[in-house]
Formats: sequence, structure tokens, C-alpha cells
Amino acid sequence: MTVLSVNVNKVALLRNARDLGIPSVTAAAAACVQAGCDGITVHPRPDQRHIRPADVFELAEMLDVEFNIEGNPFAGPEGGYPGFMNIVRKVRPAQATLVPDAPGQTTSDHGWDLAADAARVTPLVGELKDLGVRVSLFVDPDVDQIARAPAAGADRVELYTEFYARAHAAGDDEAAFARYAAAAAAAQDLGLGVNAGHDLNLGNLARFVTIPGILEVSIGHALIAEALHMGLAETVRAYLKILEQTR
Repeated sequence: MTVLSVNVNKVALLRNARDLGIPSVTAAAAACVQAGCDGITVHPRPDQRHIRPADVFELAEMLDVEFNIEGNPFAGPEGGYPGFMNIVRKVRPAQATLVPDAPGQTTSDHGWDLAADAARVTPLVGELKDLGVRVSLFVDPDVDQIARAPAAGADRVELYTEFYARAHAAGDDEAAFARYAAAAAAAQDLGLGVNAGHDLNLGNLARFVTIPGILEVSIGHALIAEALHMGLAETVRAYLKILEQTR
């Protein structure tokens, strides 16, 4: 069965809009775990616009499910940001997902070009594995790129799923689905585990995970947005109940 890792970045983004400490990232993660998720994902970026290093360390102390830290391994110390590799070295999460984010990038929007980057990535993958951290490389559904992942030392690849999500939303995902199925099969033939993430949601997830061998999906933005809608009514009722007691 495919497991769910909930990305709590957007909780931190909302928290950072005010200096009140709410919503709590750790409380949100605990609620997700209590609801049955299998892991928590964070993506600490150098600009600290959402998850901050302190959040990562607090989550590491409290979680009893798999912790996945994703980010660019070449993002070094900057201001109050200690550098991605230094965070992972300290925490030693179950999994590190290495993503080729550029500085200032709004969100992850492409996978590694391992033809160009493997020489730099491979030593860092080796270091992380020596620390006992499982390493996943963020990749497009490109079998040529995936074929290079074992030589880089990766344990898994995470398929960047925006292409599928856009095709599904447009009502014609057959070609995209076939592309991802072929990519997943190619990865597994090479002995790689397969994760997936980006723009998966309640509307498109069920079809996607019929692809054999998808071990884990990491979902954040859509899940938090859906929770806002699905939980708003109950929250309003809770406020009204308090007010009704004063009438």
C-alpha cells in the first residue's frame, strides 16, 4: 500500500504571517499523525518563508513516524539558515529528498538533470547514506534521468507529478498517466523505490496510485487547502456554540 507523508510547510507559511505562533506546526503534525498519516515532510528553504530550522528540530524531537526532509543539498548557510546538509546531519531523518531548487524559486518545479549534476550530487548522497538516511532524488518522469539515479547512489526517486496533475485537471490524463507508469516501472527495474509528489490531491490521487509500486506520496499544499474547506464548517460551529452559551 502507498503511504502518505503530509507536508506541513503551508502551516508554517500561515504561522509566519503573524508573530503569534499560530497555527502551530508541531500541533498540526501531531494531528496528522493522530489521523493516521505515515510520515511528515518539511522543505526548509534558505529564505525561511515557511518551515524554519527550529521547526525541523522540534518535529524531529516529537515525531514517532517517518520524517522526510527535502531541499537543495547545495543550499549553504545564509543568515539564520544553517544550510540544508547541516540540518540533515543534525537531525538524521528517515529520508532526505534532494531537490534542485534555485534560490527564490516559488516551489519545486523540475527534477534533477543528473547528466549535469550527478558528479556533485553523488558524494552528498553517499554522506547521507553513511548517516543512515535513506536518499530520494526528485526527478521528472524521464526514464533517461531515472537510469542515472542508481549510479548516484539513490535509494529512491520521487516523481514530480505536476504534469500528471495538470493533465488530469484538463480531463485528458491518459498520455501523462502512461508516462508516469513507464517511469515508475523503469525505476523499479533498476532496484529503486518510487515516491511521488507535487499537486496530487483528493481528485487525482486515486487514479495515480493504481500505478504499481508507488511507495509514498508527499502531499502538502492541496491537503492543507482541502482541510481548510472540509474543516471550516466544523470550526464555525464551534465558535457559534461558545457564543450561544452567552445568549
